[in-house]
Amino acid sequence: MTPQTLIREVHIEATPEIVFDVVSSPQHLEQWWPDEASFAPDAAGYLRFGDCSQGGKKVGISVVEATPFRLFAFRWTQEIGSVPTAKNSLLVRFELEPSGSGTVLTMVESGFDDRDLDDERVLAEYQDHESGWDHFLGRLPAYAASVVVTR
Repeated sequence: MTPQTLIREVHIEATPEIVFDVVSSPQHLEQWWPDEASFAPDAAGYLRFGDCSQGGKKVGISVVEATPFRLFAFRWTQEIGSVPTAKNSLLVRFELEPSGSGTVLTMVESGFDDRDLDDERVLAEYQDHESGWDHFLGRLPAYAASVVVTR
C-alpha cells in the first residue's frame, strides 16, 4: 500500500492575513521555501530549487484556489516543462485557521498514488516530500514573525 496524503500542522504567531501573504506570494515564498517562484492565479508558473546547472530543478506550478486569509492551493509537477494536471501532479493546500493571536496552518499534500508511478517511486517521493516539508515548514514561523515586525 502506498502513501496517499501528507499532513503537517504549524502554529504561527501572525494573523491569517499575514500568513496568507507568506504562503501565496512568490516573493514571500522565496524567503522560506524555493529559491525562486513565479506564478499568478489562473496561469502556469514554476518553482526553482537550487541551481539547475548544479543538479537543482525547476518544477511546474499552477494555482487552483486562493481564498484570501483561509486557503491557498496549487498543483505542482516534477515533470520539467509540464503544466500541472490531476494526472501528473500533487495537490498542496495551505489551510489557515485563526488561533488566539496567531494562525494554525495545515498543509495537506495529496495525489501521491494518483499518478502512473510504481509503488517504489511513490514511496520514495512521499518520503522526500515528508522530510522536505518538515524542513521548510519549520522555517515558516520565524519568517512570518519577521513580516509581522516589518509591518
